[in-house]
Amino acid sequence: MASRLFPLDALRAAAAQLIVLHHLSVYGPIAEAMHGLFPLLSGWLYDYGRMAVQVFLVLGGYLSARALSAQEPQLRRSAPALLAQRYWRLVPPFMAAVGLTLLSSWLVQPLLPELVPTQVHLTQILAHALLLHDLMSVEALTVGAWYVAIDFQLFALLLLVMWSLRCLPLTRASRLWMAPAVVGVLCAASLLKFNRMADLDAYAIYFFGAYGLGVLLCWCQGWSPAARRAGLLALGGLMVAALALQFRERLVVAALTAVVIMLWRRGTLPVWFQRHGQAPVQSMARHAYALFLVHFPVCLLVNAIYEHRAESPAPMLDALAPLALLVAWALSNLAALPFHRWIEAPLLRWRPRAAALPQGVAVR
Repeated sequence: MASRLFPLDALRAAAAQLIVLHHLSVYGPIAEAMHGLFPLLSGWLYDYGRMAVQVFLVLGGYLSARALSAQEPQLRRSAPALLAQRYWRLVPPFMAAVGLTLLSSWLVQPLLPELVPTQVHLTQILAHALLLHDLMSVEALTVGAWYVAIDFQLFALLLLVMWSLRCLPLTRASRLWMAPAVVGVLCAASLLKFNRMADLDAYAIYFFGAYGLGVLLCWCQGWSPAARRAGLLALGGLMVAALALQFRERLVVAALTAVVIMLWRRGTLPVWFQRHGQAPVQSMARHAYALFLVHFPVCLLVNAIYEHRAESPAPMLDALAPLALLVAWALSNLAALPFHRWIEAPLLRWRPRAAALPQGVAVR
């Protein structure tokens, strides 16, 4: 039987792999050699691989809306615990990965000084632990640090909207249409205005267009057929207007992600895939955050080994770059397994509990 969330798992797994390949095409001597050997492929990964972040944003909005909607009746009292849950879900594994990155940086510094932080201060580490590094203009200690902070900001903004509506003296019917209306306004403001202002990319509102798209897509699944069609048409019209105002490829990726979710949920998977294909994809999705966190230390170490080899006579050295890239990619995926099992998963079991959270529902 196909899981209802399988489309989301597949998208998350694919996006995580693209992010790893993107970073391998950006940082270090392996990336330089690959650009010389395969300029079109490396250029594509360099320019477009990072747009997989839009997939994470849409999925993040969808899953957060799904979890918070299940908790909505108790939201007035459970909001602080839900926010603490999200912080605990993100930050302790993130800081563990920062520690691994600093250790790798110390090991590779003689060979790759351009890839490691020049200095590390306690203030810098505290800024990362509080997810304030970009707001304080502090040098990032690992790649992807900005996304962890933005994910938390986006969740906090959505939680604030839903909590505020829950605290107002409104009927349930009023909240059911006001929540999508408020999120829709924020989504439109982001797409039409704030997402076009590059200096706001440290703030949630810059990314809320894609995130809000996922939120609204989740909520409209529970509407009547007529309301759902109207909502989807409104979302489509908003995306067209945003692209007409200023064409942004990242918005195209976000829109395509939403389309894939809608179409895939209505279809069925081939029987052979239901039996043999779902488990590997779901495993990759389960380890996606661990992979996102741990791949850069691995990338540093493999690049250092490659750079050390470059100091020896080797006329065909560049030919080893594709192999080195594949090794770094494979080792990153392998490293994600113990990181998830021994760091991420235990921390998830220790996170704060929200009051009266329904069985089986978690804030992703």
